[in-house]
Amino acid sequence: MNPPLLQSEIVGVPVKRGKVRDVYDLGDRLVIVATDRISAFDGVLPTGIPDKGRILSQLTLFWLDFLKIPNHLISTDVAAMGSAFVAQTSALQGRSMLVRKASVVPFECVVRGYLAGSGWKEYRKQGTVCGIALPAGLQECQQLPEPLFTPSTKAETGHDENISYETMAAATGPTLAAELRDRSLDVYRRASEYSASRGIILADTKFEWGQMPDGSLILIDEVLTPDSSRFWPRDSYQPGRNPPSFDKQFVRDWLEGSGWDKNSPPPPLPAEVVEKTRAKYVEAFEKLTGRKFV
Repeated sequence: MNPPLLQSEIVGVPVKRGKVRDVYDLGDRLVIVATDRISAFDGVLPTGIPDKGRILSQLTLFWLDFLKIPNHLISTDVAAMGSAFVAQTSALQGRSMLVRKASVVPFECVVRGYLAGSGWKEYRKQGTVCGIALPAGLQECQQLPEPLFTPSTKAETGHDENISYETMAAATGPTLAAELRDRSLDVYRRASEYSASRGIILADTKFEWGQMPDGSLILIDEVLTPDSSRFWPRDSYQPGRNPPSFDKQFVRDWLEGSGWDKNSPPPPLPAEVVEKTRAKYVEAFEKLTGRKFV
C-alpha cells in the first residue's frame, strides 16, 4: 500500500487547496490533483486514506469516458502539465488531470433518486424534499417516484445550503437553469441505469458544471465518485433501512464515537478505520468499472 499523499507541492505554480483537491493555475488551464485527504463533518482529518485520490480520479475518468458529454478534461499525462509537475511524476501519476479553465456555475447540481440523508430528515418534518411536495407514507431510503433536481449553494466552508430551483433560476436566468436541471437529470438517469447493471444503487449525487467563454456548459470536477455520490449495494438494499454505503461511513462512525466535539481539529484515525475505508473505495471502483484497482 502506498503512503497517503496529504498535500502536493509544485514549486512556482499558484495553488488553491480545497478539502481534498489541490488546484494549480496555469493561466488558461488548471491542474487538479486529488490528494488522499479525507474530510468529515466539515473538518479535514490529519490522517489520509492511501490511494483515495487515485481511486477518485480513475473513477471520474471512467465516468467521463462512459458518459461521452462535454467536460473539462484535456490530459492525464503528467508530461503535458509542465516541467514542475514532471519532477513530481511518481506522486502525481494517476491522481492528476490537466483541464480546461471554465467559469464555475456557483451551484451544486444535486439529483436525488432515493429518500435519504437531509432529504429524509426534511420529509419526516414537512413531507417535502427541498420544498418539493412528495406523497405521504414514504419510507427512509425508498426510491422516489422520479428523480428530483435539488440544487444547493456552493459553500467555501461549512455546509452547502439547499435552495429551490426557482432561487437558482433567479440567479442564473431561466435558460441556463433549465439546461443545468435537464443535463444533470440525464446524467443521473444514465449513470443510475449503468450502476444497477453492476449491482449498485446510485441513491443520489451532485454535479458541478462550468461555462466556457461561448456560454456552453461542460462537466467539471469529480464525477460520480463515492465522495460526491451515495452508492448502495443492491443485494442488501431494503426500503425502511439505511443500507451500508461505499464511502467514508467508517470514518464518520468512528468520529461519532470518539468523543470529538466537531469544533476542535479532528483526531487522527486508527489504522483499522483507514484500512476499512480504503477497502470500501476500492470495492466501489472495482464493482463499477469491472476492473481491478492497481
